[in-house]
Amino acid sequence: MASAFPHHPPVEHAPQKRTSVVVDREDPTDVLPVLSSETAQQILGVLGEEPGTASDVADALGKSLQNVTYHLDRLCETDVVTPVDTWYSEKGKEMTVYALAAERLVIEFGGCDDVERGSQAGREVVSGPDG
Repeated sequence: MASAFPHHPPVEHAPQKRTSVVVDREDPTDVLPVLSSETAQQILGVLGEEPGTASDVADALGKSLQNVTYHLDRLCETDVVTPVDTWYSEKGKEMTVYALAAERLVIEFGGCDDVERGSQAGREVVSGPDG
């Protein structure tokens, strides 16, 4: 019997072209420690191919759901990954679908005069001329 819940409907998500993070001593960033994790980098590789749920990512990497969820939460807190949709399991359980927030993440050191800055969560996140 077919489920009333769609398992993997298409996700329409257009990530930003570029997001920059400015690293300076007066306003440290949380992004670098999060990105230093091998698991986080592997998650970004999987989500770079297509959006997916924590279970999808865990299966693709052969890692535990708990480990992947921990890293996805940290990546979301730093705005590197974003929730883009909700899918439902065959049992009707909601599953968050994650995707990359930007196609390109640029780390800049020191001040930057040619970008528009916006402060979020104790760090400088900027959108440069590329988008």
